[in-house]
Amino acid sequence: MRFLPKTLALVGVALGAQAAAAQDSSFSYSDIFNLEFATGPRITPDGLSVVYERRSMDIMADRQRSNIWQVNLDGTSHRPVLSGKANYRMPRFSPDGNRMAYVSAVEGRTQIYIRWLDTGDTARVTDLEHAPGNLSWSPDGKSLAFTMFVPGKPTSLFKMPTKPKGAKWAGTARVVDKATYRIDGVGFIPSGNTHLFTVPADGGTPRQRTTGAFNHGGGISWASDSSTVFFSANRSDNWELNPRESDIYSLNLFSGTLAQLTTNIGPDNSPLVSPDGTMIAFTSYTDKGLSHQNASLFVMDTDGANRRELTLTLDRNIGGLQWAADSKGLYYRYNDQGKTLAAYVTLGGGGRVLTNQLGGTSLGRPYASGNFRAAPDGKIIFTLSRSDRPADLAVIDRIGRTVVITDLNSDIFDGKDMASVEEVSVESSVDSRSIQAWLAKPADFDASKKYPLILEIHGGPHAAYGPAFTAEIQLMAAKGYMVLWVNPRGSTSYGENFANLIHHKYPSQDYDDLMDSVDAVLAAGSVDEDQLYVTGGSGGGVLTAWIIGKTNRFRAAVVAKPVINWASFVLTADFSTLFAKYWFPSLPWEDPDHYWKRSPLSLVGNVTTPTMLLTGENDVRTPISETEQYYQALKLLGVESVMVRIPGSGHGIASKPSNLVQKVGNILAWFEKYKPAEAE
Repeated sequence: MRFLPKTLALVGVALGAQAAAAQDSSFSYSDIFNLEFATGPRITPDGLSVVYERRSMDIMADRQRSNIWQVNLDGTSHRPVLSGKANYRMPRFSPDGNRMAYVSAVEGRTQIYIRWLDTGDTARVTDLEHAPGNLSWSPDGKSLAFTMFVPGKPTSLFKMPTKPKGAKWAGTARVVDKATYRIDGVGFIPSGNTHLFTVPADGGTPRQRTTGAFNHGGGISWASDSSTVFFSANRSDNWELNPRESDIYSLNLFSGTLAQLTTNIGPDNSPLVSPDGTMIAFTSYTDKGLSHQNASLFVMDTDGANRRELTLTLDRNIGGLQWAADSKGLYYRYNDQGKTLAAYVTLGGGGRVLTNQLGGTSLGRPYASGNFRAAPDGKIIFTLSRSDRPADLAVIDRIGRTVVITDLNSDIFDGKDMASVEEVSVESSVDSRSIQAWLAKPADFDASKKYPLILEIHGGPHAAYGPAFTAEIQLMAAKGYMVLWVNPRGSTSYGENFANLIHHKYPSQDYDDLMDSVDAVLAAGSVDEDQLYVTGGSGGGVLTAWIIGKTNRFRAAVVAKPVINWASFVLTADFSTLFAKYWFPSLPWEDPDHYWKRSPLSLVGNVTTPTMLLTGENDVRTPISETEQYYQALKLLGVESVMVRIPGSGHGIASKPSNLVQKVGNILAWFEKYKPAEAE
């Protein structure tokens, strides 16, 4: 079913058509505003229920809303704990099980609150100027540790003369002296650093515990006697130019003694003290200068001695650490072949996979995602991944029985005809490697018919798609398209070597993997080879622009938030220090040919495909100047092209539900515009 005439129409027209067809069983744009998902589960102290962040869409404020809900592990007694128009996040139970800390901006600025579980009484324990993060209870229950930004003195080179009373001057110049001076979604970074604080759990004055021109923004773990906290930070003199470097530190809160416990060249992160207080678990790898490197799971004594790796044979990136209650092993999370898994490892290195069904917390595109918590009896509570809806909470026991304990979206999806998703296995024409892909088919798919195909390409480039729910692809399939998404070489979840096949040569043969995948789907039938379309965002935008510079087989393309010229990107993106150091063998002026031959702009003279450029106006991850370069080049060449600028959006366009709608609506409008006449 077509949703727009064969012109580039406004998305608002499509929304109006949806309202007029309220009984349509297809997934629609208006459904985006009703999506909900579960995330951040935490086991209650009695081990019988779980609290979690219930994320929903606020259609009036055009943002996600987070409330805290509770449900028993058998699915009964599902009820709100803290809900309303304000956001309530980061629930953390006290060691004695009597209280729950959380953060909220219910009274204006984001503050830390304590809720007494027996009465429901709530008290605000801070009056902070900036939002706190990484809440952590002391084992004795007397204190909370957290991290917070501390403003510094802005750099000023001279003092302006006194302004006459009533005069209206242009404003104060911004003096920038940092290597990383702005971050996507944040904007210009004010002077200052993130530091570690503690505050009495009964309320009082927060006390800053770290000092210096360094950032201390990671998770915090306590020694068993509540005397010492452990955290990771990069406190080296040249920390700005070494964005992946960090070490684990201990800080004695009574003496103020700060001790560096690790000296590895590379990131040592996420310290977590064992329940018996004798060991610290953490993630780490030795930096080899590769664009992608897998973090492994390590343990050491609390003084930094006896460092040893527990996941020697697992070639995957590890996170989400949680100690078993008996201190004999750890639970952790990793991505494998497009799925997110929860696993367990003993201190001897043995272990097992617990489930491969984590996911459902990335709404826009089908990125691997998800989180979990382990109960004292070995049950795992996790965010469940399904292709037809976002995450619910599920519980899996020791013998593998899974029970879904929430139902957040049946009110939307009951009666909806959703696209089916199937896995596609492709043999690479480059080196016969196995390439994994997935294909969504419209709900009313008929194998005897021919359908248009959209190739949708993930970003990163070191990231992974999977068979998870995706609002964007479901919307495309609801409009009659088959949609193909692929994990070409460079993708994560297949091992470090596979990810680094594009190291210092991106894009390259990842292009061939994508074309091989399209060919495999064409060979299977049901796709109209005269109706091929391509789109992708970020790294997917890079590859989309690269593709249309190499082939004209696609009728139309949408290049979303791309990099077009690697030299200009490295010198304007927010994380220039990371990109220049790990993605290229040298700086742009030292080897301009290397930057140029990987830039889609070098192929723009070959482009004949009608092309839309689509980027958030506030994007500084792939700055909109990259989009503007390519758009202007296409116009100079006479290629049919438009530029769509998403207002108020940074790199994460889907973070606002209306922007997700605008993105997909404009992509499909562009593809509809270039449908062949016989397909009308």
